[in-house]
Amino acid sequence: MRIDPAGWPFIGGAAALAIIAAFLVSNALGLALLILALLFLFFFRDPDRAVTEAPQAVLSPADGRVVVAGKSTSQDFAPAEWQQISMFLSPMDVHVNRMPVGGRVTKVRYHPGRFLPAYRPDAGDLNEYTEVWIDHAGQTIVVRQIVGILARRIVCRTKEGAQVAAGERFGVMKFGSRMDVFVPVGTRIAVKVGDRVVAAVTVIAELAK
Repeated sequence: MRIDPAGWPFIGGAAALAIIAAFLVSNALGLALLILALLFLFFFRDPDRAVTEAPQAVLSPADGRVVVAGKSTSQDFAPAEWQQISMFLSPMDVHVNRMPVGGRVTKVRYHPGRFLPAYRPDAGDLNEYTEVWIDHAGQTIVVRQIVGILARRIVCRTKEGAQVAAGERFGVMKFGSRMDVFVPVGTRIAVKVGDRVVAAVTVIAELAK
């Protein structure tokens, strides 16, 4: 299985420390560090996905559990114009992020902020996040990578002007976190709070034609 490149420093560092500890300190400490390396290996896994192909579909950008599905709760996106789907990622979920739609990236914005629990309603505005705006056939879709208590580092690999495909990998969040997707009013939301979603596979919304 593919491992996201952001994980190798964690995996390699823990494995190297495991070897050193086993020789210089104790086998028990070496075993504990080896287990940690295996946990990092599991966390940064990046499985291949059969991307759902549908022209008007908005795909989930992450694995996780839906915590918002309806009117926008963000102060930056007026509920009269925007709807929101948010998913919370536990440490057990795959943390590689994928594009919800294809199109042209028109904006990539970094917002410094706090490290509140990602499931809190206000975390989407107050926490540190990276925001990507995508022009999909004249309609704008916005996706936010939001840190939480454990997730202190966001990797966003796309840039303004890039042409992207639905389901394409574009980043990773290190440890528990949240992702918000904003779609125009008139879009049909296809999931509800509590649903489990799979990145690049689950259709979370259908855009108006």
